[in-house]
Amino acid sequence: MPTPIGVSFEFFPPQDVRSASALERTIEQLAPLSPAFVSVTCGAGGSVRSRTLDCVWRLQHGTNLVIAPHLTCIDAAPGEVESIAKIYWAHGIRHIVALRGDLTQPPQVPASVSPPGNRYKYASELVQALRKTESFEILVAAYPEGHPESGLSADADIENLRRKVDAGATRAITQFFFDPYAFLRYRDRVAASGLRIPIVPGILPILSFSQLTGFAQRCGATVPLWLLHRFDGLEADPDTRRMVAAHVVIDQVRRLREHGVDAFHFYTLNRPELTLAACHVLGVRPTKLQTNQVA
Repeated sequence: MPTPIGVSFEFFPPQDVRSASALERTIEQLAPLSPAFVSVTCGAGGSVRSRTLDCVWRLQHGTNLVIAPHLTCIDAAPGEVESIAKIYWAHGIRHIVALRGDLTQPPQVPASVSPPGNRYKYASELVQALRKTESFEILVAAYPEGHPESGLSADADIENLRRKVDAGATRAITQFFFDPYAFLRYRDRVAASGLRIPIVPGILPILSFSQLTGFAQRCGATVPLWLLHRFDGLEADPDTRRMVAAHVVIDQVRRLREHGVDAFHFYTLNRPELTLAACHVLGVRPTKLQTNQVA
């Protein structure tokens, strides 16, 4: 029998009534696919963190979904991070996506200097602290094309992943990519290094090509020349753009599936359509289990 496919989805906290409606619609359409979990992003700064907490509570208490909040450490003191983790645990949350955070944009921490001494410097330190706090399942980031600060070296990223695994990480989700073989090579190198941790490909459906290039520049992901050609000349043709984007994400997940990949994490950007299409092609269909709407 074929291996069952597992999927998970990333959401971001809404900023206003309109984006809240978009998130609710996304949840209504994706929750019936019975994802293994859904993650909720967070950003630097108190107001953004507050929106994250609000979104987490709404999902945790208003749906049947398994919630995995993002928790970053570069923008908060260890005591604050551990306090949030304990609150999550008390509310029944058992999964956390542990991330260092964006070093280029933390509050009052210039990119040219290290974080203050009273902050965690690396995600591995955050993982270690979380492992001592409660028995979370801890998910961490991986970079098939290398972290932008590692000189685009996959080997350097694997060593960093090893530190996170040694600290207690249980699963890794990759940065988005568009060359399936970049992921497959990375997966094989991780296995060859002796690490025994599931590596889940992070899939980014292309909702806006200009937005995609901005994301790629910030995180060091490669936008292949063939992908540029696919979207060239479609700036004023949204219908064709959507069809091309659907073809790209469907082709990507099909190729990965052909090479034995059986779990996928979708960066939905709070838009369900392309994620739904990719899941349908993978054979992930709605279940009859009813999921409560967001409260």
